[in-house]
Amino acid sequence: MATLLYSATASLDGFIAGPGGDMSWLTPHLAGPNPTAERLLSRVGALLAGATTFGGDDPNRGTEQEGAFGGQYHGPVVVLTHRPADTAPADVTFTGDLHQAVALASEAAGDGVVNVLGADVARQCLQARLLDEVLLFFAPVLLGDGVRVLDVPGGMQVLLDRVPGETEHWYRVRY
Repeated sequence: MATLLYSATASLDGFIAGPGGDMSWLTPHLAGPNPTAERLLSRVGALLAGATTFGGDDPNRGTEQEGAFGGQYHGPVVVLTHRPADTAPADVTFTGDLHQAVALASEAAGDGVVNVLGADVARQCLQARLLDEVLLFFAPVLLGDGVRVLDVPGGMQVLLDRVPGETEHWYRVRY
């Protein structure tokens, strides 16, 4: 059974993208090896992303590192959207239903990890009690505005337990 994990790199003030979805702030913070990201990548069997994330800005746009995990991920992608593209690139499936998106990505991942990309899809997964884990990386920068790690109007308390043996920012969701 696949593990549904939301991972993101955030500024110290909790933003995963700048205003307008700008990701250029992240580029200087991606240099060098990241053993936790490499370990996660080795487990990822599918990506589940929202349309904004799938079609949005890439801090490595125009370079050999463009794409998920610095261009290292090559595999199934499920995009949750109400406006699917007329034609899907190879290994990309579009669907407008959250439960179907999770089922398709989980089937593709097998016993691996479905890496949830995008704050809105992560919020929907949390609200539907489908998300298993959260992994946050932090960059030493303050953005002041943009897309928050989690944004739920009216608030939503999500209790997390550290995953034993993992980095201090890798958690299991407690329902």
